[in-house]
Amino acid sequence: MTHALIRVYETVRDHLDAYAVADHLVPDLMATPRWIPELETEAPLLQRIFLAEKWMVARLHYGHVDPREAGAGNIVNCGAAMYMAPVGLVNAAHPAAAYAEAIDLAGAHQSSYGREAAGVFAAAVAAACLPDATPATIVETCLTLAKDGTRAAILAVRDVASRHRDTESALRGLREAVAPFDTVGPHYRSPALGARRPSRVHSIEELPIALGMLLIGGGDYHRTVLGSVNYGRDCDSIATMSGALAGALGGESAVPADWARRVADASRLDLHAPARVLTEVAYEVFTRDTERRRAHESAFARMTDTRLIDVPADVADGGPYEAPHGAPHEARRTETRPAAAR
Repeated sequence: MTHALIRVYETVRDHLDAYAVADHLVPDLMATPRWIPELETEAPLLQRIFLAEKWMVARLHYGHVDPREAGAGNIVNCGAAMYMAPVGLVNAAHPAAAYAEAIDLAGAHQSSYGREAAGVFAAAVAAACLPDATPATIVETCLTLAKDGTRAAILAVRDVASRHRDTESALRGLREAVAPFDTVGPHYRSPALGARRPSRVHSIEELPIALGMLLIGGGDYHRTVLGSVNYGRDCDSIATMSGALAGALGGESAVPADWARRVADASRLDLHAPARVLTEVAYEVFTRDTERRRAHESAFARMTDTRLIDVPADVADGGPYEAPHGAPHEARRTETRPAAAR
């Protein structure tokens, strides 16, 4: 799914929304045979993905549902969050933008805390790209954006993770911390009747635990991923998220080369080509965003009457302005009037 989303970015070469899922992602899942290791054959990805992802095909291709609402009614799980890392990279160093784009995009797939997790995870990847980012700053960024049960679950897991430097000793505590927010219950293969239903007070288990493992592992890829795998339950999803964050922090050199080679060989995947594509797209999108922002600044400046006499001329033309240190709050604000009101 992550590579499929990258292919959508390669086609659109701009920010994505729920309509991109309907117009590009769903056709990719349905039409193009690809090597599937578990099946040991080539087949459309639709034959490999789980029911929560097949839901998108049923709703969007066959049901013609509004893409922005297609996720409503689906089981609420980690499915959308797991492939949102590319959104964070396209919005690298801008977590709030990554969050907003992923929330829009994931609306075609998930609702409630499943959709929320997708937004927070994308923001975490974007935060990992910031200069001097650390596991702690990534989690802090998540807490500034996360809502409801997702935020509460991350807080609870962070408190436990802060007391450990070894993932094995933390396993019981991490599970106990996230348990009140997890709807699946203690028996993962026998979910409770209330499992995976929309709720403002619950959270998926995988994202908070992934963040906890990142903290305990100190951002080290090897420790973070192995800790995630050994957690049990939905450990492959947890390792996918924590590994993406550790990789975003440390870059390719952080990933054990032998691991990458073995995964690429077994899955018959080129792991470098998608990275190159996403890098190109990220630069193109950043250039477009800069142009759009400057056009907005220029239009806003022309639309308004700047009345604060100490605002530099370049600000009136749309440039940035920071008030001198110690200037009162009122002096830092430019009084404006719409052109129509003059």
